[in-house]
Amino acid sequence: MIDDVDRIMAVMTAAFDPVYGEAWNRRQVEDALSFDHTHHGVLSARGEVPVGDEAAAAFFLSRTGFEEEELLLLAVHPEERRKGLGQMLLNRLRAEATQRGVRRLLLEMRKGNDAERLYRNFGFEPIGERREYYRTPGGQRLDAITFACEIT
Repeated sequence: MIDDVDRIMAVMTAAFDPVYGEAWNRRQVEDALSFDHTHHGVLSARGEVPVGDEAAAAFFLSRTGFEEEELLLLAVHPEERRKGLGQMLLNRLRAEATQRGVRRLLLEMRKGNDAERLYRNFGFEPIGERREYYRTPGGQRLDAITFACEIT
């Protein structure tokens, strides 16, 4: 039987370009999900929670800390992009985070990431930049942008 970690890993493998080294390995995902303050969501291509052995088309991982929730990862399978799944995941994250008492969502991403438009359209605004924060597997240094979205 396929589980959510299997689903997350399948989407992550397809969605993240290995040039940037952004994908997590299975152990990192399992370790993150072992903590009560880490949350996830998966969606099928139908925009619903996958059932049985149905594959996921998108997922998010987040971590709650007091009144803030950090979006750690969000990915949509390349074949399922531009169908609203990213927006659905962000809406779900906001609703669930609100129930946990969260007042602000945070995320950090590589400067130049194509997902920036999705986040800005959702209401995320840049609040900081970390110069040369990320390092690619090839050794290139890339800037990171920190975004916040008030949800109360």
